[in-house]
Amino acid sequence: MQPVARRGLLGLAAAGALGACGDLPQPYRGQPGRLAMQLARPPAYRLAVPAPAEAMLTDADAVTFARELAEALQAQEVPAVSGEALPLDWLVLASATREGGQVVPRYAVRDADGRTIGQHAGRPVSFRDWAEGNDEALKRAAVEAAPALAILVARADALRRTGDERAAGAGPPVVMLLPVRGAPGDGNESLTARMAERLAGLGLQVQDQADGAGFAVQGVVSVVPAAARGLQRVEIVWTVSRRDGYDLGRVLQLNEVPTGSLNGLWGDIAFVVADEASGGVRDVIANAGGMPEPAAAAQQAAGAQPPPL
Repeated sequence: MQPVARRGLLGLAAAGALGACGDLPQPYRGQPGRLAMQLARPPAYRLAVPAPAEAMLTDADAVTFARELAEALQAQEVPAVSGEALPLDWLVLASATREGGQVVPRYAVRDADGRTIGQHAGRPVSFRDWAEGNDEALKRAAVEAAPALAILVARADALRRTGDERAAGAGPPVVMLLPVRGAPGDGNESLTARMAERLAGLGLQVQDQADGAGFAVQGVVSVVPAAARGLQRVEIVWTVSRRDGYDLGRVLQLNEVPTGSLNGLWGDIAFVVADEASGGVRDVIANAGGMPEPAAAAQQAAGAQPPPL
């Protein structure tokens, strides 16, 4: 039987953090090693995000998107600014292509010499939302793309500094997020969109296609009458599975709400649900070994032969 994490639907639980205390051994204090010293230097690059000219956006919306993308990169601890590049800046060049009723944002990262470091295709966005410059859609696209771009530039920087891109750690796990099913009102759309944002914010690469995904997440909502009069029992189950079809675990959310209160717009409730459930989904993936281990690079470096002096 697979593990099931239970979380409240409308209440947030505060998790306490254990601070460092006591006289614990610290064998590496003051002796970080050569590779650690190289990686500890501040990044020798800054990312400039100019307003995209080939993204099917108006000039004003292009400026907005560049700003949102720069802020999303900053949240990933990447030095980034929106606007034109200075001579030594690296560039994030955004564009977009239409595929049916959707738009696929695409990104190319170039170094200061104009060499392409890497490329990333973002999660498809509704063509209508994109063309109308919907602020929420633009921000969502930026937040979704930022973790993958941050990994891309970190690996390029690690390769430049140390000769080994593995020093930046493994790439983010790629998760296929299926549309939520069974919710009343706009719950299916709202929950899917909010979960995509929260998982991306936790460092996962979220997409709605199976190609390249190592994990899949499916949310199903059930609403039934509760024992108490005038209330409904709401159950949301997020199932996390592996590429080979193995069911890794589930995150279960339960609560009772006034009857009919979720028949319209979910609004802030979708944010709260996704905020709680996304942490559980990430934990399931981490327990399955799907999250990159920060210590992996240090272990690899410790086992490697030191470069000649």
